[in-house]
Amino acid sequence: MLETTLQERPLILVVDDTAVNLGLMRDLLGQHYRIKVANSGVRALQIARTTPTLGLVLLDIMMPEMDGYEVCRQLKADASTRDIPVIFLTARSDVRDEQEGFELGAVDYITKPISPPIILSRVRTHLALKASADFLKDKNLFLEQEVQRRTEELRDVQDVTIIAMASLAETRDNETGNHIVRTQHYVRALARHLSTHPRFASALDEAMIELLFKSAPLHDIGKVGIADSILLKPGKLTAEEFEVMKTHTTLGMEAIACAEARLGKDVPFLRCAKEIAYSHQEKWDGSGYPLGLAGDAIPLSARIMAIADVYDALISKRVYKPAFSHEKAMEIIQQGRASHFDPDVTDALVTIQQEFQAIAAKHSNADDDMG
Repeated sequence: MLETTLQERPLILVVDDTAVNLGLMRDLLGQHYRIKVANSGVRALQIARTTPTLGLVLLDIMMPEMDGYEVCRQLKADASTRDIPVIFLTARSDVRDEQEGFELGAVDYITKPISPPIILSRVRTHLALKASADFLKDKNLFLEQEVQRRTEELRDVQDVTIIAMASLAETRDNETGNHIVRTQHYVRALARHLSTHPRFASALDEAMIELLFKSAPLHDIGKVGIADSILLKPGKLTAEEFEVMKTHTTLGMEAIACAEARLGKDVPFLRCAKEIAYSHQEKWDGSGYPLGLAGDAIPLSARIMAIADVYDALISKRVYKPAFSHEKAMEIIQQGRASHFDPDVTDALVTIQQEFQAIAAKHSNADDDMG
């Protein structure tokens, strides 16, 4: 029990080049604290840098080779020792010496000859202050880690919720397979490439790219509201059926808007999701739906989603078509440059098409031919 108590006592380093002074301080402080001694500045730095439990340094100034000021300067310059309180214990009593000591970062300055009650009182005070500072530092670190953990947990819940919502729509159309995952990665790849383009650099920072990645799975959430007789029809839709199918964009946007309204505040990734759900079927020349928007009036998020969505639809097997080859899909998309698709987004796809192929191969459906 006694050994445990001793180990729990604060550890003090006494630095002085005079053996008598070291012995005196050991006798005075040893009744209350664990003591280490150093008879030079070099030795003091070695001990401080290798003793993580060091609680305080009592430091003489007038020493050969390296004086106390330089020891203090080096202690405060080292991240591993800068938080150890330093008390100068010296025969130098000039105000300028004391001022220099405090400017170097010392917490106290005691002149010799020493007064045992003063030494004990000031050592006890500064050890208590350090203990309080260490407690707050540890608590702040714990709180930071806890905030980070909970933030990651909330982000994971958010991601899972998005995927679950998107998967609900995809279960209505079970031939789309890994469409959600592939389009997410297509969108991010395109956005990252476009972030260096003068037209898009200001809009596509890393935070926005992450929002696009998170929002992409919700682009077809409105399919939940489309009847199976239309959604799963193996042949070509009639004009009337196609008009119904087109409403999935509005249904998707309204569903997301309703969820956002229930939260009672604006949520950036939901705002982006609404844009994508509502406008990814718009075309550059204004012939798309639901609003017939054209050019830059179509949100950038939707323009990026449009080309990712079409590419994946082309290379994937559907009840009404076989899976096209990558080359065929690229040919069709390039034919739609400046009519269906934003020309610069189309050009970006041409540049990074091998990345699209790699994404498609990595997340392919079992029965897809990715040729």
